[in-house]
Amino acid sequence: MKHDRPSLGHGVGLRVPHYEKALDGSLDVDWVEVITENFLGDGGRPRAVLDGARAQVPVVLHGVSLGIGSVEPLDMDYLGRVRALSDRVEPAWISDHLCWGRIDGHHAHDLLPLPYSQEALDLVVERVGQVQDVLARPLVLENVSSYVAYAHSVMPEWEFLAEIASRSGARVLLDVNNIVVSAKNFEFEPEHYLRGIPTDLVWQFHLANHTDRGHYKFDSHKGAVSQEVWALYRLAVQRFGDVSSLIEWDEDVPAWDILRGEARKAAQIAAQELSR
Repeated sequence: MKHDRPSLGHGVGLRVPHYEKALDGSLDVDWVEVITENFLGDGGRPRAVLDGARAQVPVVLHGVSLGIGSVEPLDMDYLGRVRALSDRVEPAWISDHLCWGRIDGHHAHDLLPLPYSQEALDLVVERVGQVQDVLARPLVLENVSSYVAYAHSVMPEWEFLAEIASRSGARVLLDVNNIVVSAKNFEFEPEHYLRGIPTDLVWQFHLANHTDRGHYKFDSHKGAVSQEVWALYRLAVQRFGDVSSLIEWDEDVPAWDILRGEARKAAQIAAQELSR
């Protein structure tokens, strides 16, 4: 499944404190990303918010519960609801996380990293194909932040992610902050991650902040984008080119002007690097 990469510009994650911006027509950003699961209902205020946003700017659906790497069968009811939502909203694309989260009929409600093994790779490729068949769209997969590793892993995360995307036709949501977090936690150079992903696979960047807890970093999405993430973002733009970026700020969500300012800073940095 091969697709040309859209270019949406520089947007923000639309969270509850700023839903009024969608309702009153004042979303003065290039695009917004919404959490898919918050909008699967049939009506009410969530539907009005989403319709209001879609009338103004492109919208991306970003899921948190697909669990593409879980060994249990896919939740076809959930996928059917996502398909119905996407048919109505016509998002620029649909993304979720390269992780697992369900076992024995229970959902962990967490984005758990996978073992980077051939067995896990084959499983995810097969399941991505099933998801894309249902959605009739490419699935965009995000690298997650990690705090544990598996003895069964036989390849680095970036090789695992790139192989899944190359074999399945999925695309990559490269979370720059998560690379910074995992690089600290597992002692690798974040530039190695960027070099390990083919340039044509990346459709989106996530930019966020994290909490440095001394001996490890934690993906908190609290506060303005860190200088480490901005620095790696510059390198990512140099490598991957004109890729849509998204500011994630989920804890202590700031005033709209501050959030929008972060998106404009991303646009300024991208313009500087693309002009070189």
